Amino acid sequence: MFDVHHPEVIDAVRRALDEDIGAGDVTSRACVPPERMAQGRFVARQDMVVAGVELLPLIYDQRGGVDGLTLLVASGQRAEQHALLATVRGRARTLLECERVALNFLQRLSGVATLARRYADAVAGTRSKVLDTRKTTPGLRRLEKMAAAAGGVTNHRAGLFDAILIKNNHIAAAGGVRAAMEQAAGSGLPIEIEVRGRGELEEALACGATHLLLDNLTPEQAAAEIRFIAGRAKVELSGGITLANVRAYAEAGADFVSSGAITHSATAVDINFRLELL
Repeated sequence: MFDVHHPEVIDAVRRALDEDIGAGDVTSRACVPPERMAQGRFVARQDMVVAGVELLPLIYDQRGGVDGLTLLVASGQRAEQHALLATVRGRARTLLECERVALNFLQRLSGVATLARRYADAVAGTRSKVLDTRKTTPGLRRLEKMAAAAGGVTNHRAGLFDAILIKNNHIAAAGGVRAAMEQAAGSGLPIEIEVRGRGELEEALACGATHLLLDNLTPEQAAAEIRFIAGRAKVELSGGITLANVRAYAEAGADFVSSGAITHSATAVDINFRLELL
């Protein structure tokens, strides 16, 4: 689930370590003898869905000085408060200098996974799948989307390069719904088009649209449009979809509901790192 060998992931970890450690951890160098050994424990301080624990070997491998690392959970698993997530053994200086980077990744990604699971659970029993969006932290999209998937939602497109999503500004720039659809038809990529109002919806269907995006409707408005579409195209609903109302949108009959909040508004979970001398 977590591809820790992907170049983007390796680069994200390297940049995070460089950002935090820089020329060296001056506090640990000043206070801790270089030969001192220690053990660290990552402990959940709240219930959560874990994500990103597989990054720990990569973090410590880039710094060296660790001779024992045990992952006790995997991304996508639930962990209760006080659960032990991982243990690491090695030079105390290494454990100290990697502490904040390790926690930043684990807390942030587990926060995304935990919120994603709440969204997925909220639509259980409906026909809808929850999608994430491109509203991610710059430079961390791959990791945040892996965390969202670990939480049980479905990844939407990874970027502007792997699927066509014609939105209102594209329609304006292209010269209308038909012009945008016709110009995109030869791409060979999946095509989704946002429609505003019944007129654009009918025009998109007449042009052969198979995947429609309806934005900023109430659940009642969405249900009416979905009844009109009557299965002629897949329907995604977006805009203002929150944990409080996502089930209402799903019950409107949408194939997909998307929410940027899964990544842009996820709260980091509370994980503690406890160091003990050996």
